[in-house]
This record gives sequence, C-alpha cells and structure tokens, in this order.
Amino acid sequence: MNVIDEVALLESQALRQGLAERTEVLDRVKTLSLLPDGIHVTTAMVATYFGVGIKAIRSLIFDHREELTANGYRVLTGTELSSFKELSGIKSRTPTLAIFSRRAVLNVAMLLRDSEVARQVRTYLLDREYAARTQPVDNFVHSEPASLDARIDRRITVVPMLNALIEASGEQHKELISLRDDAKKIERKLCNHHHRLRHLEQAQGPRPYTGVMASIDAMSWREFEHHVAVLLRRDGCTDVVVHGGPGDRGVDITALTADGRTVVVQCKSFAPYRPVWSGEVQKFLGASRVQHRADVALFVATTSFTPDARAIAETHGITVVDRGHLEKWSAGVPLPVLQ
Repeated sequence: MNVIDEVALLESQALRQGLAERTEVLDRVKTLSLLPDGIHVTTAMVATYFGVGIKAIRSLIFDHREELTANGYRVLTGTELSSFKELSGIKSRTPTLAIFSRRAVLNVAMLLRDSEVARQVRTYLLDREYAARTQPVDNFVHSEPASLDARIDRRITVVPMLNALIEASGEQHKELISLRDDAKKIERKLCNHHHRLRHLEQAQGPRPYTGVMASIDAMSWREFEHHVAVLLRRDGCTDVVVHGGPGDRGVDITALTADGRTVVVQCKSFAPYRPVWSGEVQKFLGASRVQHRADVALFVATTSFTPDARAIAETHGITVVDRGHLEKWSAGVPLPVLQ
C-alpha cells in the first residue's frame, strides 16, 4: 500500500490536485467563515483561518498562482468587482479584490508550511485518504429487492384465477365475486400507496446531480467549451467544432443536430454571482442569426441570466442554458431543443 505522507503532499502538485475535492476537511479542523455569497473568502479571511499574516498568504500566491487559480483563486476588477460587491454586500472601495473558493483554501492548506491549522488540515486529509485506500473492497454482488411495481405485477395471477373460479363455480359464485372485488381494491390501494411514496422520496431525497457543478466550476474556460462539445455529441450532434478564441466570429461551438439543423453555441464560464447581461445576449444574437444563420442558438452559462437577457433570448428564439439547466444536462438529461 502506497501511503501519501505530508512531505510528498507539500512537494507534489499532482497529489494535491488529487485531493482538491475534499474541502469538507476544512470545517472538521476549524470553521471557515465565508463571504455573504456563501462561496468565497478574501485573503484576510484565509490568513485569519490559518492564523498567519496576510503577507504569508500573498507570498504563497506569488509562488503558486497558477495552481491556486486552477482551484478557484481569482482577482476581481472593474464591472465584475462592482457586481460582486453589490451581490455580496461588501462595502470596500478597493479597486481589486482577491477571492478564494473552498478548493483554493484547501490548496493553501496543502502548501502552507508555517501554520499549525494548515498542518492539522493536512493530517486530517491524509488520515481520510489512508482510510479510503485501506477500506476493504466489497466484491459481493448485491441483488436489488423486487420493487413494489414488480410485486404488484406478479399478483396479477390472483384476479384471473378468481375469474376462472367464478365461471366454474356453483354455490360459491357470489362469495368468489366479492373476493375478487376485494382483491381489486387491495391492488388499487397498493398502487396509490406506491405512487405517494415515490412522490415523497422525490420531494425529500437528495439532489440527484450533487457534485456536477463543483467539477464544472473548477474548469477553465477552454475546458468548459470542450465539456459542452461533449454534451452536444452525447445528444446526437455531429460535426461538432470548438472555435472559441480570436477569430471565432462570435460563437464558441458549431454543430449539426441529428436531423440536420445547424447549431451555434456561446459558452460563458462565469462565477455564480456574475449573471449574463442583456448586451452579451444581443451580441450573440447578431452572431448566431446574422453571421451564421443558425437554426438552433444556444447560450450556455455556468451562472444565471438577468431578466432583460432572458427576455431578449425568448423574443429572438435563443435557448438559454443557465446554471440549473446546465447541471441537469451535464448529469445526463438531454437538451430538448437538440432532439
């Protein structure tokens, strides 16, 4: 068994990346306070969490900026910063603001040497990893219990059997008819009860797509475009080409649906607090309808759309795929407009 030690974790970016999703260990060691958006923390908040000075965190950023950026570290400026301040309630007048996601904070914990809290996070993280690696593998093939639907289907033999007995009966004719009617009532009650149970399970059970958006949020803009391209191919599209970058003529992806309609796609990998504005939809409208004459125009974003943006899209036949719809699409639910 190859067990990861703390030195290896400090020295290997590949090992750190393999553990980047286990952000729950942060709160197991010490409560991590978040900004009002419930997602991010500032440099000062990171320093407070680890019990070090801000200079130590900034020095770490200088040495490992690319790695931290890949895990959610960002510096906001301009309109993006203004929008973030408005949504999160921050009153600071600073022209820039560095923010960390929970993944980025865990990344700091795996890099910061002179912090007892960081050391405790690493210890807890490695303990969890060791437990996962040494957990016995369950190779037993578990058979699923028969569903209520299946059991109800099997009981169908009861009613035909009673019908046959009724036809052949003499003195017990009325009693058998009454017994058959009772059996039918029980069947109806079982079915109704089953439907109610399924409704309650759907209403109270866990979200079926948990974790999907976390992986998408960790993607770069280029990775996100290729992720959308994969979804298009999965839904039957052909000739899928990723154009994102200079010279893309206002669209990121082109494709053909299974029935031959032309598809153009705009992809926006934005932070959840930064919505897509109407001007961005208008720009895509010109590119998709005028330049490309697309049959299907998709605007896919990792965030929400403003009401004005949605109104423009609806008026001009652009399909918006917001964060919620993207989550379902990525989890396997086909996009209706492509069918």
